[in-house]
Amino acid sequence: MRAEIITIGDELLIGQVVDTNSAWMAERLNENGIELYQITSVHDDRAHIIAALDEAFGRADIVLTTGGLGPTKDDITKHVLCEYFGTHLVEDARVRAHIHELYKERPDVLNRLTATQWLVPECAEILPNRVGSAPLMIFHKDNKLLASMPGVPYEMEIAMKEQILPYIQQSAFSNQPTAILHRTLQVTGIPESSLAILLEEFENEMPSDLHLAYLPKDGIIRLRLSSYGGMTKEEMEAWFDRLKGLVTDYLIADSDEPLEVIVGRILKEKGATIATAESCTGGKLASLLNKHAGSSAFYWGSVVSYDNSVKEQVLNVPAEMIKRCGVVSEEVVCAMAESVRKLIGTDYGIATSGIAGPSGGSEEKPVGTVWMAWATPKGTYAECFHLGKLREQITDRACMKALIGLLKILNE
Repeated sequence: MRAEIITIGDELLIGQVVDTNSAWMAERLNENGIELYQITSVHDDRAHIIAALDEAFGRADIVLTTGGLGPTKDDITKHVLCEYFGTHLVEDARVRAHIHELYKERPDVLNRLTATQWLVPECAEILPNRVGSAPLMIFHKDNKLLASMPGVPYEMEIAMKEQILPYIQQSAFSNQPTAILHRTLQVTGIPESSLAILLEEFENEMPSDLHLAYLPKDGIIRLRLSSYGGMTKEEMEAWFDRLKGLVTDYLIADSDEPLEVIVGRILKEKGATIATAESCTGGKLASLLNKHAGSSAFYWGSVVSYDNSVKEQVLNVPAEMIKRCGVVSEEVVCAMAESVRKLIGTDYGIATSGIAGPSGGSEEKPVGTVWMAWATPKGTYAECFHLGKLREQITDRACMKALIGLLKILNE
């Protein structure tokens, strides 16, 4: 069973809005055994939408569209779908009642434009959208299916989980299972080219329906094994275990979860807590640690000590030490990590201090130099890294190095 996604909206094509919907939908489709073949973004333009629909139906069993369902003139998706499926708009009493209930405490929203939202294509099956005014629409064409959803991410996600995926599973498509299998390892400390050489024999011996992808980012390489219908779970696990054995020296995780999730889970299992003292990363590490639900069980707080005065007055790093060693030094980050651990009262403390650029570097400490330290119940450890030349790249990589270092300490 194959699907395609069509995202509709000029804002996607001028860079004003980033298409996060497609990535989210791709994950859900794969989880449900549906192969995603292509993602297409089109303008709010009749001819462009119709051409994309024709092409998608020529390749896929299921077409998912998002966007263009609002009440304003630039939202034309509903009208184009009427034309494409040879139908016209009619009033839907259930949608009308839902919209009145949705906006009962906001009567100013119930105007003549909002009223167009309860007009739906006559041939479409209408599914409820409990969090928005735009109805979810299902169309059928030559034993294929199109589902039209809003482009607002939270509306789309609820629509997919509560309506669209269950509809697909209960339809005739449920008789066309495809065993899509993915397993992912995360490794670090080896260049991508060296890793490919290490795994050359493994790749040469893989069956034709098994694929290995290298996905490097911020000092971590994800190795993803994929099979699209030609392998059992037991066979995939055997190949995965073999791959895992080849990269043991560089392995940091045997799942595709973000490192902050893995770190958080281990901290919770240990009943341990953490705080950060950040200079060059400016709070990015704290943002990662408290990004996911449940982080209050292990993440207690941070000090963003960007200026030296904050290091001195809040973290009690001696001014003499900063002057003697430099702010980007082993001594200073160790003092920061130990101080924030004591100040906030946590089991672990992480500190970062570096030169993110584009200016401020020297021959001895060029842009990209980052010192970080991990204060633990068993002592404090520090390491220096050289993380590139681009500011965002440096800070992102520094956060990953900090998490990798903590993960290694926790696993020990």
